[in-house]
Amino acid sequence: MTSSIKNIFDLGLLFERVQTESIFPDNKTFPDCIAKDSLDAINETFLKEKDTEDFDLKAFVMKHFDLPVNRTATYESKKNHTIDQHLQTLWTILTREPEHENSSLIPLPKPYIVPGGRFGEVYYWDSYFTMLGLRASGRIDMIESMVDNFSYLIDTIGHIPNGNRSYYVGRSQPPFYSLMVKLLSEENGLGMLVKHLPFLKKEYYFWMNGSEKLTAENNAQHRVVLMPGGEILNRFWDEHNTPRPESYKEDVELSHQSTQEPSILFRHLRAAAESGWDFSSRWFREADSFASIHTTDIIPIDLNCLLFHLEDTISAAYSLLDDNEEALKYQYLAQNRKNAIQKYLWNETEEFYFDYDFVANEAKTHLTLAATFPLYFKIAEQNQVQKIAEHLEAKFLKSGGLLTTIARTGQQWDSPNGWAPLQWIAYKGLLNYQFDALATKIRHNWLQLNKRVYEKTGKMTEKYNVVDEGLLAGGGEYPNQDGFGWTNGVYLAMKKNAEF
Repeated sequence: MTSSIKNIFDLGLLFERVQTESIFPDNKTFPDCIAKDSLDAINETFLKEKDTEDFDLKAFVMKHFDLPVNRTATYESKKNHTIDQHLQTLWTILTREPEHENSSLIPLPKPYIVPGGRFGEVYYWDSYFTMLGLRASGRIDMIESMVDNFSYLIDTIGHIPNGNRSYYVGRSQPPFYSLMVKLLSEENGLGMLVKHLPFLKKEYYFWMNGSEKLTAENNAQHRVVLMPGGEILNRFWDEHNTPRPESYKEDVELSHQSTQEPSILFRHLRAAAESGWDFSSRWFREADSFASIHTTDIIPIDLNCLLFHLEDTISAAYSLLDDNEEALKYQYLAQNRKNAIQKYLWNETEEFYFDYDFVANEAKTHLTLAATFPLYFKIAEQNQVQKIAEHLEAKFLKSGGLLTTIARTGQQWDSPNGWAPLQWIAYKGLLNYQFDALATKIRHNWLQLNKRVYEKTGKMTEKYNVVDEGLLAGGGEYPNQDGFGWTNGVYLAMKKNAEF
């Protein structure tokens, strides 16, 4: 008999009780557990035993499931290791081999690097920044393996999920696949663009799904939005509108504080998780109100810049094949998107890029580092970058690097936290326009902060407090995580960049 219950998060009452009764401190633990028997059999036993007088829910779970292993939790850096030695050692600690287990893990065909801490699976956008460090370490073999894994996911699932867990399949993450392929092509030749063209196109179709059905009356479908001037731009989305299994209790509790319909709220939360910025006041209607989150109403700067790069990369691949018709088609799409980014996301009065609320038909007012993505992809004009650089230096730059936003809300993607991927995007973006002095200052502040925290704690962490270096970064749904893939990658890439 084959199990009809495929996932722990489909266990109904059992799952709901484990998550809401806080059997584990972290809601991600139970969805990642490994079942010792079929889930049908475990559920049948639970339904028989749950009302007995001496039933102990935690004991039941521990009897029928193995806990996921946090392999970085037991690792301690060697006291005499420099930060560079530590990072080279960490690649081995963070490597996972292909494996099959009776859990939510989606098996991948080749080895990969995980972020670390509670994140024992591969994550989509994290991996690009991890790859920058792998390149600096000469680990092109691992970059190839990871790109192959992502190609496999695009081929089998139709897109790259948030991470290789079954509960992540309804959403993706910021689409960095084209940048991964480009990075690989810089190492292994332009043939990599041609080799990965089928996957690049399938990735593009995923993000553009529903575009042919858009009308003035029905201006949004899945991840595509028809703008007032007839242009098509993109938003973050998730195919599901239920509480996230890995944050079930938090989502349900927030729904009790929100005036939004729970299904609408849950979709906004999931879409923000797809953005990678989970969570930030960037997605809130009211800056200090988490319950006012409205992610799917927003046209984000970073997402549309990334899709510009995807269109441009597909065009380049077709050029290599001498298919001028297709090359011109995607070049045209990229140019249209670039024009639309400038039209809707640049605010001439504030002289900064802002996300756009297409439901209210007005620009958002949150100052965020997403505004540096047009610099990274060379979409911005030189005079625009001058103004952005002034904002960055005056409002975002701190002793430890750049703030993510200037709002202090308690959310982890707001002040006082800084994150490695955004330091890299801003740093390289400024270099693209010869703002070398500011770029160098950002790099110096960030690297020094990473080094000081490592020397003090022996750890590389997921995020950092860039304002007060005596305090660890905080906020969000879980404690600051040790590891940490993208922090390591950006540190190594920035350090190598400084040597040239």
